[in-house]
Amino acid sequence: MHIRGDHAELVVGGRLDVRSAANARTVLHSALDSGRGDLVLDLTELDSWDATGLGVIMGAHRRAGRTGRRLVLRGVPDRMQRLLVATRLHRILAIEGENLADGGRPRV
Repeated sequence: MHIRGDHAELVVGGRLDVRSAANARTVLHSALDSGRGDLVLDLTELDSWDATGLGVIMGAHRRAGRTGRRLVLRGVPDRMQRLLVATRLHRILAIEGENLADGGRPRV
């Protein structure tokens, strides 16, 4: 897994799973704590995530709320969109311009 970017936008690539969760959590929390406004998490380069990786995303979402920010997902791959819909997390997370089960309306 790799993450690059700053406190306003991060690009996540590779696999977000149990092996990379601790590093990802540290980077996300640092970005959330050091910036203002929305933190865009670009997932276009993400190959896969497991339950632990999804937990990291949800934890970052909660931390963003506590810091007065919002976590916005961009470029969510199709198979991961389906998981977000199946778990109804697409109703909780801010997802930029994706065609999810809500009729294609952008979430942001």
